Amino acid sequence: MTEYIGDIKHTAALLLRREHDIAIIGPRGIGKSTLICKLTGLEVPGPDGGAPVPVLEAGGGGVTVCDVYLRSGHGYGLLIEPCSDEEIRAYVTDFAEHILKGNTIESEEDEEKEEDAQGIAQEIARAVRNLAGLKIRREKGPDGKRISRDDAKELAGKAGTIREYVVEVLTRMELHRRDRRDIWYDPSLGKSPLVWLKETFEQVNNGRHSDFTLPTRIEVIVPQTLLGTSELTLRIIDTRGIDRTAARADLERHFDEPHTLAVLCSSFNDAPSSAASLLLERAKEAGIRRLELNAALLVLPRPNEALAVKDEAGVRATTIEDGYELKSESASMALQPLGLENLTIGFFNAFGDDPAKARRLLLEHVERIRQSFRTRIEEAVTNARNLLQNHEKEQVQEVLRSAARMMQAWVSQHSSVPTLSGHVHDSLMSQIQIAYASTVRATVRRGGEWHNLSYGHHLGYGARRLAVLALKPLVEKFVTVTETMEGNSEYAEAKGLIQQARGVLESAFEDLLRKAQIMGLTTFKEALKIDPSLWLNCESEWGRGPGYRDRVAYWNQQWFNAEPRRDLERELWEVVTREWTVALNRLSSLLETENVVRG
Repeated sequence: MTEYIGDIKHTAALLLRREHDIAIIGPRGIGKSTLICKLTGLEVPGPDGGAPVPVLEAGGGGVTVCDVYLRSGHGYGLLIEPCSDEEIRAYVTDFAEHILKGNTIESEEDEEKEEDAQGIAQEIARAVRNLAGLKIRREKGPDGKRISRDDAKELAGKAGTIREYVVEVLTRMELHRRDRRDIWYDPSLGKSPLVWLKETFEQVNNGRHSDFTLPTRIEVIVPQTLLGTSELTLRIIDTRGIDRTAARADLERHFDEPHTLAVLCSSFNDAPSSAASLLLERAKEAGIRRLELNAALLVLPRPNEALAVKDEAGVRATTIEDGYELKSESASMALQPLGLENLTIGFFNAFGDDPAKARRLLLEHVERIRQSFRTRIEEAVTNARNLLQNHEKEQVQEVLRSAARMMQAWVSQHSSVPTLSGHVHDSLMSQIQIAYASTVRATVRRGGEWHNLSYGHHLGYGARRLAVLALKPLVEKFVTVTETMEGNSEYAEAKGLIQQARGVLESAFEDLLRKAQIMGLTTFKEALKIDPSLWLNCESEWGRGPGYRDRVAYWNQQWFNAEPRRDLERELWEVVTREWTVALNRLSSLLETENVVRG
């Protein structure tokens, strides 16, 4: 009965919590900020009375400097979580290296765009310039031709080294004065609240507000319910856009949060996008079971794209809804190899569709999440009640004993953990090979921890993935056994016990995966801290011409293949083995004949 009570308490806590996040995830320039403002009505009239424009700054990508959280509050305002001084110094160093040395990347594989090759995101570079007052001045010369003067390059001409340049830029930023963390609308300003919010957000986001430093997160507060519901407390997260590297810690954490709906945005023609497919695939590999509940695909078509879709016979769609339906079928088929053909797929053209439809889709999906909590509680309560009501009926007791013995036999046969296949660093190595060379460079400079490429995240993910590869087949076998038993009329009175046993093992398995992930992250991160040789070797490879990523990958492989790291992998596997024993012991405790009969 202990497992029943624990399950009811855990799920009740999930249901009682009424705060839910909706994370909007997608490539740079896909239209996430515009989408959010359309859905929430955060728009102001365009110039000269033109079409409404979003309050959150939007553009062709590379606009938002950090994650933006939109939530309800008591007024209009912004809360800013600042970057640490160490983070700002790292960004300024990236900027200084770009200005002083220009594009030093020579990779036969990358063919990177200028803004990517420079080694610093354009939105960060823009904010650094504004914080330091380093403008690009465009003027007309005596001959009438337009010329430009770059304050940053002129300052670089006066600095002898990168270090001197960094010091000069940081001095100009006057970070000690930028200590404000919030700002609120005042009616005496003589502006409408949304116009003020738009202007202030743009100032903070671009580093143009004299009171604020470079933010690592901005919370936008508005005194209204989001998506038109007052029954739940919603936050909408405008995540940093995906640029080549989708496997990021800040994005992947959303898939494992029971109260979060991860909305994967794709353009119409490539839905589901490669980034969305990769994130879903990695979530499956990490053993996340609730993807069809906690994720959705939102396709953002441009005008007329839906009408250009053709069916199998080559006939074009006659209506926009027909085009959406055809694309939905195509996207579902593309998700079928992942077992996600039933994933929710929605469509929203920000310049033609009614936002109410997209709002309903998101709210209905959040309600499905909450309904899953209710269903789980109802099943646990029903099973516990049936167990108590029938514990004195000898015939029922014998059925319970028989079902328990069968499941206990399975436990005895699967007590050992299969041999480890692969290595903890496999995910990290694959990401090093596909990331921009500039991304790898920035990560090396930061000791392996950057939002675009985090060693700790990938090592934790790698450890979790290995545990899934080894143990998920066993869990799936048990699920199959219990489902077969449920379908057997001889075990009708034991249905509650069978369902509870399955839930216990699945829950214990999820706990095991999280522990494996934490150990992979913390243990290997600590080893990287106390052994700086990897970073020294990787630092020495920058500027040596083509093949930078390959050379960095070589040093990484050497470091991970060393015996001390092999020992860490063995320790990890000992933890996984021990936790598998703990999981089976929980299951065995539920199935003990005396406990089953007495409840």
